Amino acid sequence: MPDVVRIPITNIYAGGPYTGRIFVGAKNKPMNVFLDTGSSTLVLSRHAYCPDTGKGDVLTRFAQTVDYADKSSWTGAVIHTSVSIGEVRRVAIPNANVAIAYYESNGVFAGYDGILGLAYTALDNAALMRKITWPRRYTQREVERNLHKRIKPYLNQLAKTGITFDKISFYTRRSTIHYGAGVANDPLNHGWMIVGGGEEAKDLYSGRFQTAKVMSQKWYNTNLKAVIVGNADPIRVPRGRRSGNSIVDSGTQDLEFSRDLWNAIRHRLDAGKRALLKPDGIIAMSELDLAAWPRLTVILEGEAGDVILKIEPGDYWQINNPRVGSASLAISPSDDGSITLGLPLMNSYFTIFDGEADHGKGAIRFAARR
Repeated sequence: MPDVVRIPITNIYAGGPYTGRIFVGAKNKPMNVFLDTGSSTLVLSRHAYCPDTGKGDVLTRFAQTVDYADKSSWTGAVIHTSVSIGEVRRVAIPNANVAIAYYESNGVFAGYDGILGLAYTALDNAALMRKITWPRRYTQREVERNLHKRIKPYLNQLAKTGITFDKISFYTRRSTIHYGAGVANDPLNHGWMIVGGGEEAKDLYSGRFQTAKVMSQKWYNTNLKAVIVGNADPIRVPRGRRSGNSIVDSGTQDLEFSRDLWNAIRHRLDAGKRALLKPDGIIAMSELDLAAWPRLTVILEGEAGDVILKIEPGDYWQINNPRVGSASLAISPSDDGSITLGLPLMNSYFTIFDGEADHGKGAIRFAARR
């Protein structure tokens, strides 16, 4: 069986999405990095890690710039340095590709040290500049003009160690921090990420896996066929083009639906429930009769028939957030008409992002979380 590494993860640093620890440089400096299946680059803030050539870090002429869906972005230099993952069993790469961001916008690293992209190589673009990119700084525009090369993401470099790099599994319980039970010690705020496997982790799931098709080797693109609110008729979703109409993303803490789809979901709620959908998505728990809210059912195109996934009210309503006694709605309309199925979908399931499946096209597997 291929090697696997199990990493404890938590939502307390990123305020909802999950981070895990990696260890960087000659001194194995611990870094809390945001775990994102919607990007592919390993990047650290310059405030968290400063390259040290005297300790073995190697500077390059490569630079990168990345914009995220939340409008945050960064631009920085690519260096080669040692990066390790794992707590009990640690796996190291001595010359990993790591970007050090010297321009950061919109709090891109708020509460954590960097971002570990877990998607496909196609998203890890770099520019070969005329001079060494650290400590010299190139602007975003300068880097964008020269983006023409792909570099190996950190996970791909793990292939040297015998780990199946393009297979990542998640065990999560929440989309936002659960307040009121010690926060840092609250088991609801912790989970696991497994690099290189998933099916062997039988302590984390039960039953059989359902397998959704990945439509494009860039993000984990899927084809959402329908959404069902309670026992109402399905809301059919127009089929996407070759790249699908949706993505499944560990870095998104909501279910982000196109506005038309969100309005159709709202329309299937009774008037009393619609009245509780406040603009900021927050209500008092005393107003929320969670048991009276309908289950949402998401239907994805599968490898062998439809993949039918249940999202319980306790997953799309996050109780005791943003404070004790409040509840926040983890459903929102997207600004650009896109559909992103984030943590509320994953929280009831042990989820495997398997880039090797279907002859390298990829698949996402879901089994009931224990």
